[in-house]
Amino acid sequence: MIRLYQFRPAFGLPNASPFCMKVENYLRMAGLAFECPHGADVRRAPKGKMPYIEDEGMVVSDSSFIIDHLKRKYGDPLDLHLGASDRAAALAVQRLFEENLYWAVLHFRWIEEAGWALTRAAFFDWMRAPLNWIVPVIARRIVTKELHGHGMGRHTREEIVAIGIKDLTAAADFLGDKPYFMGARPSSLDATAYAFLANILWIPLETPLKSWALKSPQLEAYCRRMKTRYYGTN
Repeated sequence: MIRLYQFRPAFGLPNASPFCMKVENYLRMAGLAFECPHGADVRRAPKGKMPYIEDEGMVVSDSSFIIDHLKRKYGDPLDLHLGASDRAAALAVQRLFEENLYWAVLHFRWIEEAGWALTRAAFFDWMRAPLNWIVPVIARRIVTKELHGHGMGRHTREEIVAIGIKDLTAAADFLGDKPYFMGARPSSLDATAYAFLANILWIPLETPLKSWALKSPQLEAYCRRMKTRYYGTN
C-alpha cells in the first residue's frame, strides 16, 4: 500500500497545498490504492517539504519525482496516448503552473494579511502551544525569503497580479473548450492543473487572481468535472 504523507485537508479541498493535492489527484486518476497516515508532520519530511510517499519501503519526495516513480513502477495509464509534441506541451503547461503561477499564489496566501490568516489556520492550527505560535512565524519568514530569492517577491503587487493573470489567461486559452487539458482524455497534466486551479477558485480568499479566473468559466467547469470524476462529488 502506498502511503501518502501530506498536509491536512483544508478549505473544502483535499489539500491546501497544490503539490500535495497534485499527488493525491494522480493516485486517484491512475487507480492506485493509497492511504494518508494521520499526523503527517512536515518537520519529519525527508526534504523538509510535503508531500512524500512510502512505497514498499522506498521513500520518494517531491511531487514530480513521486509521479515519475509511480509511472516507472506501475505503468503510465494517463499519458500513453500522448505523442512527443503533446508531452512537450504538457510539460510546458505544468511548468507554467508550478514554476511561475505558484509564486504569485504564494504571495497572496503568505504575504498579504488576509491570505496569511487563512494559511496560518490551514497549516498550523493543529499544532499545540507554543509551537503554533513559533512555527508559523518562522515558516512565513522562510517563504518570504524564498519569494525574494525566486524574484516574485521583488515585484510590486500590481506586477505580481499581472504575472498571475497572464498565466491564468494562457491556461484558459490552452484548455479552451476541451474536456481536459490535453484533449478528450485526462492526462497527468490534469493532476497538476486541477490542484492549482481549485486552490485559486475554491478557497475562501478573494484575490485578483481568483476574480480573473472566474472570468473564464471553462476553468471552474473543468474543476467541477475533475472533482466529480475523481472525488465523486459535484
